[in-house]
Amino acid sequence: MEETAKLAAELSELELSILDFEEHWWRHAGSKKEAVQEKFGLALTAYYERLNALLDNPAALAHAPLLVKRLLRMRRI
Repeated sequence: MEETAKLAAELSELELSILDFEEHWWRHAGSKKEAVQEKFGLALTAYYERLNALLDNPAALAHAPLLVKRLLRMRRI
């Protein structure tokens, strides 16, 4: 468990925010594109580039294993 906590601590505030947002974005009113722009100031393409890189980070898997595994499965399709 300590190793998991160490890995999760390696994530930046932005990375943690992206993981949290991805898990709950559907709660935001409007489109995902608008929510990403409002919350992160990023174009949707840039957001997905960051998210995709984050999925390959072991620290992200340690922090949000169910989310990351689900997104990795979706990426393979």
